[in-house]
Amino acid sequence: MQNTTEKSSRSAEGLYKFFIYFVLVLLAVTIIVPVAWVFMASIKQNAEFYGNPWALPAGFYWQNFVNAWNGAKMGEYMLNSVIVTALALALLLVVALPAAYCLSRFHFKGRKVLNTLFMAGLFINVNYIVVVPIFLMLRDSDVWLKGHFGSGFLLNNLVVLAVVYAATALPFTIYLLSGYFATLPHDFEEAAYIDGASYFSTMTRIIFPMAKPSIITIILFNFLSFWNEYIISMTLMSSTKAPRTLPVGLLNLMQAQQSAAQYGTMYAGLVLVMLPTLILYICVQRQLTQGMTVGGLKG
Repeated sequence: MQNTTEKSSRSAEGLYKFFIYFVLVLLAVTIIVPVAWVFMASIKQNAEFYGNPWALPAGFYWQNFVNAWNGAKMGEYMLNSVIVTALALALLLVVALPAAYCLSRFHFKGRKVLNTLFMAGLFINVNYIVVVPIFLMLRDSDVWLKGHFGSGFLLNNLVVLAVVYAATALPFTIYLLSGYFATLPHDFEEAAYIDGASYFSTMTRIIFPMAKPSIITIILFNFLSFWNEYIISMTLMSSTKAPRTLPVGLLNLMQAQQSAAQYGTMYAGLVLVMLPTLILYICVQRQLTQGMTVGGLKG
């Protein structure tokens, strides 16, 4: 009787593992196949798209990347995205790291209210709710500046776009960092205070190195968000002469190439957008997993 029960248990466990592996393989295929197809399509000549779309490329036609980089101005768009993303991440870390440290390690009046407000910010869809008020506020401010100083600078400005990106990412970033900081032991801080270290030195030399996995996690998530963001960039950079970020430039490229039927150049542009995010994810995959699995919000 006991042997029968053990066999039944092993059979159920084996069936469960088979189901899990089957689902994981299915998910991997649904992700890998489209990405691989885009990479293959980016090195095909235009005539190859009129045959079998699943056929391997006849050769490596690198001219698609040259056309996308130079002719479609993808190099210029990528530089704009690099500037905006780097500046937004720098501003975000400068504000979010000290804020999360104070909210998680110190007790003061209004602390719970601030935590609640930041958590409430997680439920606000920036792209569809906040982007219009932000645009109207910046437009009205530009009108006021033009009336008093002759020119405005708040719209069609990469620096202002980076500031908006950083501001909209604060709730999620502070929420995640606060949860991780709250799990760190206080012994190291107390030892630093006894040795005469200031609050700032303790924060930068003790807490931040210990929270490296969480910091890498928020850098990666916000990098992906800023790099792929389209709606805010399109709204705040509406002028035809304004510098465009990569997602906006890619859409313009897709619209132009669809009418000209230059599919290889279009897919080369898609590869240029995807490649930095794939490389970054591969480099920090282990730290990302560690940062997401450790920590929890403590009130």
